[in-house]
Amino acid sequence: MPNPDSGSRTLRAEAYDRIISLLNVQDLRPGQIVTQRELVERTKTSLAAVREAIPRLEAEGLMKTLRQRGLMITNVDVSFVRNACQLRTIIELEAVANANRNIPPTTIEQWEEEHRSILERLQRDTTEELAREAQQIDWSMHDQLIASLSNDLISEVYRVNSIKVRMAAHERLLVTPFNARRVMSEHLAILEALKAQDSTRAATAMRQHLANSLSLALGGTL
Repeated sequence: MPNPDSGSRTLRAEAYDRIISLLNVQDLRPGQIVTQRELVERTKTSLAAVREAIPRLEAEGLMKTLRQRGLMITNVDVSFVRNACQLRTIIELEAVANANRNIPPTTIEQWEEEHRSILERLQRDTTEELAREAQQIDWSMHDQLIASLSNDLISEVYRVNSIKVRMAAHERLLVTPFNARRVMSEHLAILEALKAQDSTRAATAMRQHLANSLSLALGGTL
């Protein structure tokens, strides 16, 4: 017999996913205030579905309700950036420590080839479009590293935290060919260490990569 609540859960999940997509592409920005009606229009879902999705978004620290004003997307302040990056570092170092056991050598070689190819293109091409392509490769490698742990609890924590990290990146880091070259070069240092099955060197390279990103997000220089 069909569960009458299943349709409601599906609509709630759809509204949630569409709001997350808006956050990921900056159509909803940190500090922005929106109404439930505006979210209905932007997500093309129902008011009931949006209302049911809001408690989950609030619990995940992505927005909060302001009485008689609407919903505010969480601000990206220094504390927010530091906390998100610290959690990211803890999780990603665990993934790197186990990468050689969990990821086939052919996959690591494929990632390395992909990074070298786009880094070579970045030496010749200075368009923002190519820099954004490199950004997608950046995020994809990190996501796949975490997925290799095959731990649903870690994956869910990482998923929510990665939304926060990307909100911070959008708000505080410019997507430029220079920064894309930096990221690809730092990734290659990680991949070269993994290819050599040197987990200690890979962890050192990952820690440096994440520290550099944090420094830039906080307005520092390298």
